[in-house]
Amino acid sequence: MEARLALVVVALLASAPAGGANIFNAKNYGAKGNGVVDDSKPLMTTWKTACGTAGAVTVVVPAGIYHIGPVQFHGPCKASTITFQLQGTLKAATDLKQFGNDWIEFGWVNGLTVAGGTIDGQGAASWPFNKCPVRKDCKVLPTSVLFVNNQNTVVKDLTSVNPKFFHIALLSCKSIKMSGLKISAPSNSPNTDGIHIERSAGVYIMDTHIATGDDCISVGQGNDNVDVARVQCGPGHGMSVGSLGRYAGEGDVTRVHIRDMTFTGTTNGVRIKTWENSPTKSNAAHMVFENLIMNDVQSPIIIDQKYCPYYNCEHKYVSGVTIKDIQFKNIKGTATTPVAVLLRCGVPCQGLVLQDVNLRYKGQGTVSAKCENAKAKYVGVQLPKPCP
Repeated sequence: MEARLALVVVALLASAPAGGANIFNAKNYGAKGNGVVDDSKPLMTTWKTACGTAGAVTVVVPAGIYHIGPVQFHGPCKASTITFQLQGTLKAATDLKQFGNDWIEFGWVNGLTVAGGTIDGQGAASWPFNKCPVRKDCKVLPTSVLFVNNQNTVVKDLTSVNPKFFHIALLSCKSIKMSGLKISAPSNSPNTDGIHIERSAGVYIMDTHIATGDDCISVGQGNDNVDVARVQCGPGHGMSVGSLGRYAGEGDVTRVHIRDMTFTGTTNGVRIKTWENSPTKSNAAHMVFENLIMNDVQSPIIIDQKYCPYYNCEHKYVSGVTIKDIQFKNIKGTATTPVAVLLRCGVPCQGLVLQDVNLRYKGQGTVSAKCENAKAKYVGVQLPKPCP
């Protein structure tokens, strides 16, 4: 009898996932974590095994430095939920020939959690090859982490440093909560947006620190219900909705709530930017920017419907993006240029409200506002003075 029980136990242990019941340790699937060997295949094998296991599963990447090229962690998964627990550092290869549009891709998963650890894009070697700030037809470098077509996702306590392009991008995701992130790159690193969001719904970003070379957070086209709270931004280009209206078939951007943010040394604070000459029409509507602190920000409040970052820009037609129902409330601090509020609309903006805006100019002279096709409602304290 005892011998039979022993055989049963051995059989059960043999069939259990490596690393324990429903815990899949990458080291048990060949990952070395020594910063030298390419660990791409072992990590993907670990994921594939966990993804194909029923129940709640966890992939553990222990302490160490994992040198990897492009990797795909795809579903759909048999697992009811899957946690990617990063305890070490994932370090990107530097040879751009290995990459497509992204480096680490989580896609087509319901119930994903990504937690802990560091993502090092090793972008410094690639930044000189980035021509996107000056050329429309540039080759886009790889984003560090792409979340695509996921539902019910949690991303927490993750550190991202020095991406080749964006740190994190969300594409066609539904219900994603991000918190406790630390995102950093030098202030002169090109196109290193902290978090870029596109065609997603139900996005929550909170209690996060972003210091980078481009937008801390950029809300692109086709998004609904984006909530950002308690984010520290700077250096960087601030918090942007857009750019919008550049391509045909872009979706509306609606229900954006930005609150309790602090901007320090950024080029912009909160900004809505749309291209002129839009090929199709869309809306940017129902947005609230409130309880914001600006510390030495060049341009704290901007609506720019003549956005164009290039040297030669055509100004043939007004933007096809209609801006309506936008509120700026309880925004205070210091601006490092005289124009602290710029409301430059194409088609007249509708339903603009500025309430309790108190922005002082750090230089000599007075702070001012400039408006074009923008008739706003002003409530409470207004510094600079409202446009006539």
